[in-house]
Parts: sequence; structure tokens; C-alpha cells
Amino acid sequence: MVEYKGKCVIDLQVNGETRTATVRPSDVLLDVLREQFGLTGAKPGCKNGDCGACTVLMDGWPVKSCLVLAVEAAGHAVTTIEGLQNVPLQKAFVDCEAFQCGYCTSGFLMVCHSLMTQHPDARESVIEDWLQANLCRCTGYSEIRNALRTVLPD
Repeated sequence: MVEYKGKCVIDLQVNGETRTATVRPSDVLLDVLREQFGLTGAKPGCKNGDCGACTVLMDGWPVKSCLVLAVEAAGHAVTTIEGLQNVPLQKAFVDCEAFQCGYCTSGFLMVCHSLMTQHPDARESVIEDWLQANLCRCTGYSEIRNALRTVLPD
């Protein structure tokens, strides 16, 4: 990290690529992903960590990118929804109609993808705990749970 006139130049590993950003120490990862890298899949919702629309993966674990400083992400592997291409979970969301307006969908996909990776044998209580990290105001969570169940191993 190089500091220049109150800004830092950092390298971030995003979706398997090294990308360079010039940031203020207070810039959050969400804004850097959207404004500097053009990765707009993570959505600004509440901007205080409540809704989960901005969820990305950091080293495989879901984080709310509105709460992570960009400088904190340096040295970690960040995956955005743009980095999840053609995973079965995406088709399951479509098949199970697990979205309506779609604004929260990328955050839910990231949480569910991480859940599948970290806890492939997740029981209902674990699924419920993980899904509570995100909010959806349009659809019922039952469709999202159904989509997740179709891709989890039996």
C-alpha cells in the first residue's frame, strides 16, 4: 500500500484478478467495487450492514461490503456476484422463482453460495441463521430456501 496525498494505492484480488484502486482510508469496499471497478452487482441498500444487498465473499465468507474498508480487503480474495458465473445456485433461483424485484438477489446468492461451500450438510437451523443476514421485502424466504435446498447435497 502506497500513500499519496491522503489516498492509498492498493491492490485487491477481485474475482481472481489483481486490480489496483486509489482510495481514501475511509472508502468502503462497496464503493470501490462499484465506482472504480464497475462491478455493480453488489447493491447499496441500507449502507449500515442491515440489509445484505451489498454482500460479497471475502476468502469465501460473506461480508457486507458497506461495512468493510477497502484497505481491509487488501490481501484477501474478494468474490462478487460477477465472479459467480453459471453456478447451479443461479439456475435454482430462477427455477424456484426465488426473487421478484431482484435488488437483494445478488446478496442472497452470495450468502447461499458461501453456505453451500462452508456447510454443505447444513441443517434447517443453520440455513435459517445464514438467511437472516439478508433482507428481502418483495418475496417470501421460502422460495430462497427451496432454491438452496435443490442444490445442497442430500
